[in-house]
Amino acid sequence: MIPVSQLLVEKGSDIYSLKPSDPVIEGIRLMAEKSVGALLVMEGDALVGILSERDYARKVILLGRSSMDTPVSAIMTPAPLITVKPGNNVRECMRLMHSRRIRHLPVVENDKVLGVLSIGDIVRAIIQEQDAEIQQLTQYIAG
Repeated sequence: MIPVSQLLVEKGSDIYSLKPSDPVIEGIRLMAEKSVGALLVMEGDALVGILSERDYARKVILLGRSSMDTPVSAIMTPAPLITVKPGNNVRECMRLMHSRRIRHLPVVENDKVLGVLSIGDIVRAIIQEQDAEIQQLTQYIAG
């Protein structure tokens, strides 16, 4: 099974973040610019929350708030967040995302954020794993 650490190496460990005091509109712009569905909310090196498209839809649009006037801290999902460590594997991540109904997992070790995995990253890794298994079984049967 593919460990989270390997997935981060393959994917890259770019971390897109903003501060709790930033206006929500900055987060939405950054998500659009980077083509991501969530941003970490950081105070210095400390992870204090996560802002997702889901947070925006449910806590700004549906409540009639202004993206320009609402601070990220008002709508973010606050810490403690569900996170994984580099030693976890992709199947553990999938189980966690499914059971907790989340789409993004920060990767944290010793209180340091190392990256973020999306549901798409996890699904892609599981498909690669399954393809490799199928290929090995096919070679075994043929061989």
